[in-house]
Amino acid sequence: MADRINVLVDAGKATPGNPLGPALGPLGVNVVKVVQEINDKTKQFTGMKVPVTIEVNADKTFGISVGTPPTTALILKELGIEKGSGSPKGTKVGNLSMAQVLKIADMKKESSLGATVKTRAKEVVGTCVSCGVTVEGKEPKAVIAEINQGTWDSRFR
Repeated sequence: MADRINVLVDAGKATPGNPLGPALGPLGVNVVKVVQEINDKTKQFTGMKVPVTIEVNADKTFGISVGTPPTTALILKELGIEKGSGSPKGTKVGNLSMAQVLKIADMKKESSLGATVKTRAKEVVGTCVSCGVTVEGKEPKAVIAEINQGTWDSRFR
């Protein structure tokens, strides 16, 4: 039976120290290789905490699965701000371009419920509503309506 370890690491900056070293050492795997692979798989989320699951098999092989930060965290990071608006209907804290929306949608590819780029983009834009963030200078709900009408289809290929 495989041992499973769930940890929260700084993306792209995991080290053999806490919490990985003490958890992996007794299992007999090469901690440096594990850390290297975690850093490779999480570098796109640099500056954020990322959930990681490490599965160590009886033969000392391992598998790593990386979760993604919440969409809100990705939006805030993309905008370079620390928190969203306290009153999203009245106060806007930033504006995302459609290119930024697509970048976030791509990052969420593995954990999103959306099967296509278009549906993942709509999820990201929908999250902008509660953050107080506009998209292409417009209210997110208006952008979702444009996506539904096909206005942005050329960008979803």
